[in-house]
Amino acid sequence: MSAVSENKSDEQQRTTPDPGEPGSSAERPGGGLEQHGAGAAEPVVAGRARSGMFGVSGSGDTSGFGGLRLPAYVPAAASRPYGGWFDEVADNFFLALQEKDLPLSTVQQVTVDRGEITFYVQRERLLEVCRIFRDDPTLRFELCSSVSGVDYGPEVPQRLHSVCHLTSMTYRRRIRVEVAVDVEDPHVPSVVEVYPTADFQEREAWDMFGIVYDGHPALTRILMPDDWDGHPQRKDYPLGGIPVEYKGAEIPPPDQRRAYT
Repeated sequence: MSAVSENKSDEQQRTTPDPGEPGSSAERPGGGLEQHGAGAAEPVVAGRARSGMFGVSGSGDTSGFGGLRLPAYVPAAASRPYGGWFDEVADNFFLALQEKDLPLSTVQQVTVDRGEITFYVQRERLLEVCRIFRDDPTLRFELCSSVSGVDYGPEVPQRLHSVCHLTSMTYRRRIRVEVAVDVEDPHVPSVVEVYPTADFQEREAWDMFGIVYDGHPALTRILMPDDWDGHPQRKDYPLGGIPVEYKGAEIPPPDQRRAYT
């Protein structure tokens, strides 16, 4: 068994320490947000079950994935110790929050899953959080290597997620900073002023998912035409497609294909 799978197995068996125990997570910065962040807004982080590849039903999906069945999966909030260098980063980060007089409720949840640590933060504090991760000498996440969007579908509250992937060139570490918003209010502060590399990546997330990055220098489409209606990677976007002609045969979009059996 690999070291990663061993750590994940240990994490699944771990329980949250009693807040009254010496050395429990309630006595350490960032440990046990359920104690530290009393009154903090709980993020609604929910997966959704998948059936088939394209959401097609009744037409005989010919993609080869029509029988795909995946249950909803949601990584649970992690409790201390997180393992490896994750604890060091969390300790230093929460100490920096205190030094900046930011409430611990700034962080809604910490998740450790598949060898990655994710900090779910309040969108109003995103820029301050990014500056801490970039500038604090014990953290030094100097590079935003990616900004990506996620849509968990119409059934899920706070379905749109904006994810910043931060890299420390100094310490050779990677973390994720994630913000969840409702589709009716999809506004997230732009991090371009902190990480200029996020410029085109935020444009792509806006183009594909409709996440509005407030303060972006030029939030225009980057993949679709300027007059395109809607955001193609939202789960409720019409599947559609363009018929393709190949050697005289026309291949319709996936949702219009017929079964051959």
